[in-house]
Amino acid sequence: MSERMALIDNSHPLSIRRQAQILSINRSQLYYRPAGEKEENLMLMETMDKIFLSDPTLGVLGMQDELAEKGMPYNVKRIRRLLRKMAIEPIYPKRNLSRLGKAKYIHPYLLRNLEITHPNQVWTLDISYIPMKHGFMYLTAIMDLYSRYIVGWQLSNSLEKETQTRLLNTTISGMANQK
Repeated sequence: MSERMALIDNSHPLSIRRQAQILSINRSQLYYRPAGEKEENLMLMETMDKIFLSDPTLGVLGMQDELAEKGMPYNVKRIRRLLRKMAIEPIYPKRNLSRLGKAKYIHPYLLRNLEITHPNQVWTLDISYIPMKHGFMYLTAIMDLYSRYIVGWQLSNSLEKETQTRLLNTTISGMANQK
């Protein structure tokens, strides 16, 4: 989507409306600029992240209690929204879905009987959340399972599939150029 949006040219003889129509883009996407979080919410998110790192079992109500003790009496709805935005979920015992008949779909483990004997045979991808002073970033790393070597990495402020796919494609083409 972002690639198609980059094709729109204000100085082109075709109107922006017609260019958007040809590229199947809503015009509202061209003009929308996300506002971002308020400074107060960013400060609250940083505090919640520190509290969560010290006690990862806290849910929304526990987080509200901890914040109230620190003199920050915030609404449950705001805390829940920000925790979801930060993709923070408390650690607690969940239902055992590994027993047969409990899971809706059992995904097969494709590497079970595979013997990994050489580099670039199997890669794994990991996404980590990094808190920053004014928001947060996502670190995506691709690692070779045999050598534990980081084959590719990227720092992004969103988890859009386009950015992750671009990282994978650049890593694959970079490996092809090395051979």
